[in-house]
Amino acid sequence: MNIVEKIKDLKRKRNAVILVHNYQLPEVHEVADYVGDSLGLSIKAAETEADVIVFCGVYFMAETAKIISPEKIVLIPEKTAGCPMADMVTVEALKKKKKEHPNAKVVCYVNTTAEVKALCDISCTSGNAERIAKEALKDVEEVIFVPDKCLGSYVAEKAGREFMLWPGFCPSHVKILPEHVEAQKKKYPNAEVLVHPECTPQVRDVADGVFSTDGMCKYSKKTKVKELIIGTEIGMLYRLQKENPDKKFYPASEFAVCPNMKKTNLASVLTALEDMTYAVELDKEIMDKARLSINKMLEYK
Repeated sequence: MNIVEKIKDLKRKRNAVILVHNYQLPEVHEVADYVGDSLGLSIKAAETEADVIVFCGVYFMAETAKIISPEKIVLIPEKTAGCPMADMVTVEALKKKKKEHPNAKVVCYVNTTAEVKALCDISCTSGNAERIAKEALKDVEEVIFVPDKCLGSYVAEKAGREFMLWPGFCPSHVKILPEHVEAQKKKYPNAEVLVHPECTPQVRDVADGVFSTDGMCKYSKKTKVKELIIGTEIGMLYRLQKENPDKKFYPASEFAVCPNMKKTNLASVLTALEDMTYAVELDKEIMDKARLSINKMLEYK
């Protein structure tokens, strides 16, 4: 029995489901029950009847799954798979900001810790942030957006309003530079450029479209263009190519790699199922408070 067969066998015995983020290694994609972005996987976590959720991503994603389904066992195969962006906003700093702006509503990107979500009014993902800004926050005068200043500036621009932006960012996405995109456009002149809203405004300005990873998947399926330059973490290209074998996909930059997303492999998934490690454990009060902001997010899925 090879490692993939062992994983599938244990998955049946544990009544487990394997959720895999788009940026994971190709080998991990191949054992997934669901592959998707943060919002899509959050929804699957809420809907699944499995007893065990193996979350192949980074830690805040596994936390989110546990908050949504506290009665389930949520395992993260690599407990050191963190998110630098999520670490850029702390509870202490956010409490101070809220005290300075007592009438403001706080919107947190899902790329935040459970403790930070517990202080926020509503969570969002790159896929539904614009809708939340236009609908859920339409009558709100002051909005604090944490932690990603790039996504926040994009959403504020689309919603035609101003946000107080936290100075956080995704280290992988900001490695994509306008000159990288321009070089790829010269190399592939017939290609369209799709970039993630975590990219800088300068990169978004030279793109043909700005999409969440789920949006990239949907657009790539329907477009008649046969070549696309993708401005997000390079793991995304595996799924896009697999779902669209008649098209060609090129990275906007080879430097857009998230080392934390690459920590999980088949061996760690197998170990997680064999030894039931590493289980996400959170304080009940934190979970209850964070769940309020997440449930509001899920209303705009």
